[in-house]
Amino acid sequence: MTHDWRARLSELANDRPLQAVTLIAAVLATAAAAAPVRTPEGPRAAIMTAMERASAPIVQPVQMELVWQGADVDGDGQADFANPTGNEPREHDAYGSGQFGASRDGGVRRHEGVDFIADAGQAVVAPISGYVTKIGYAYAGDGNLKFVEITNPALNLEARAFYVDPDVEVGDTVHVGQPIGEAHTLQRKYPGGMTNHVHLELVDKRGRRIDATNVITAEYRAKPDTYAAD
Repeated sequence: MTHDWRARLSELANDRPLQAVTLIAAVLATAAAAAPVRTPEGPRAAIMTAMERASAPIVQPVQMELVWQGADVDGDGQADFANPTGNEPREHDAYGSGQFGASRDGGVRRHEGVDFIADAGQAVVAPISGYVTKIGYAYAGDGNLKFVEITNPALNLEARAFYVDPDVEVGDTVHVGQPIGEAHTLQRKYPGGMTNHVHLELVDKRGRRIDATNVITAEYRAKPDTYAAD
């Protein structure tokens, strides 16, 4: 049985124009869906496809790294401060926060330094240039936990890096960023949740403590050997 769809469409156009429009749309959609997809064929098409791929930009993920920048306070174009561990400041743990000015002993006193997270045994670098003026003990009666004091007469600053097994001696000249020892574990002294860290104090000529995060700041930068497209 055959059906003249053209005649039927003509009737609908006269009697029911809205249904005619709907039918036309359905016919066109069906025809479009059934139409074969034409793809390039032959050697010339293959060459063009290869050329298009070759000319397309090469996209690679940009790798970011955390970079610590020390302030240049004497204006010589070189950083005068360095992060002693290369890690972020200690956040809040079972023993409190490692931020400058954090509460200690229930608010009786304030934290006078900044705690930079460390792995036990990792290298610790000099936070400033100067002379090693003291190697002392962080706690009376505890010979395991030491600090290294470096004095810079030009900047009128002292830096004290605590919980360091020193590789330097009093009188040594050190440069900012130079290894001065290794980080000592704190797990025996503070069991149950203190994050291993190096406690850094910066002291000006008046004896005032300075927040180290004001002169040692962090930012994320793209690694020089990575790029987004070429």
